[in-house]
Amino acid sequence: MAEILEGIRVLDFGRYIAGPFCAALLADFGAEVIRIEPPEGADDRYLMPISEDGEGALFLQSNRGKKSLTLDMSTDAGRALQDQLVATADVVIANMPAGALEKVGLDYDRLKAIKPDIILTVATAWGMNGKNRKAGGFDGTGQAISGAMLLSGNPGEPYRAATSYVDYSTAISCAFGTLAAIIRKMKSGEGSLVETSLIGTALTMTTPMLMEEATGARSRVATGNRSPIAGPSDLFAASDGWVLAQVIGQSMFRRWAKLMDRQDLIENPKFATDILRGENGAELSRIMAEWCGSRSVQNCLELLQNARIPVTQLLSPTQILEPERGLSEAFLNWMQGPSSTSPLPVARPVAEVSGMDPSQARPAPVLGADTFETLQGLGLSKDEVAELRSIGVV
Repeated sequence: MAEILEGIRVLDFGRYIAGPFCAALLADFGAEVIRIEPPEGADDRYLMPISEDGEGALFLQSNRGKKSLTLDMSTDAGRALQDQLVATADVVIANMPAGALEKVGLDYDRLKAIKPDIILTVATAWGMNGKNRKAGGFDGTGQAISGAMLLSGNPGEPYRAATSYVDYSTAISCAFGTLAAIIRKMKSGEGSLVETSLIGTALTMTTPMLMEEATGARSRVATGNRSPIAGPSDLFAASDGWVLAQVIGQSMFRRWAKLMDRQDLIENPKFATDILRGENGAELSRIMAEWCGSRSVQNCLELLQNARIPVTQLLSPTQILEPERGLSEAFLNWMQGPSSTSPLPVARPVAEVSGMDPSQARPAPVLGADTFETLQGLGLSKDEVAELRSIGVV
């Protein structure tokens, strides 16, 4: 079976997560993705180093399945090669402010002049319009500006999420928009400019809170791990670890109250609805905490699962990788990194389509591994590539 995006060429000029992970998702579906970076390697290649050669965990996750081409785009020869590559591409991906796009010759008008049906997918921090359009930003920028950070942690002690959820969600949005643009091109022959932003993604996730604020329904405050919209929904300490339990809906609350031997809570008007149980959740969490504290994690899991209440153990990274849990086998591919001595866990595609073999994804590429092959495809000879390499263009 042919891969879904076979024949689609993607040039990836992205860095860190939003752009590169978008390109990795397209590679998961069979697109030919060429990562382009300076001859010395881009900074994001070495973030969170885990090998003797310095390859970073972030890079290995966000660049699986790609080819690697080195190119100094600040030189005239490098810019000319960049333009030749664009002429062969279907999609160009970059995550940088609008001004930076123009500086490196990747703005949409310039690319259209080279290839009229090109698709340019751009992930910026603040969007391509508005007073902050030239400003940069990272995942934490979105967490902070969207209100999410203030509503995490405890009152007076905001917390940033440990994972870069804004970056990864923006990357998924980029891939979604790019696929829509590819379908449009198949139907009409027209190219597209696909725009996403970290701030737009982050605000999408806090929009329900903004609606509450705008209507005067309520003003949110941080509540630790306790949910403000239902309860009991919190992280609880057992005698030998932690469990997360989430009770949502009337029938589930009734089952939970029966398990706690607290049927009186069912008729209590303070706990009549999900929102009231969220607003008065501190009392419910105290009841649940006392119940969990005298039991082991395993006992909590068994009793809550038998009552059909969603519950899970809080795991460490070490525990996640334990074979007996089955998480590694179901959700991770073990790949050989460019210079690692042992296989590394890399997340499987976030979506799988019939006919895909998610275990066949290629690892992230060695720096410049595909430079000669790619430039040969543009018509350059071995000697011409060697000359470009000798003067630092590739």
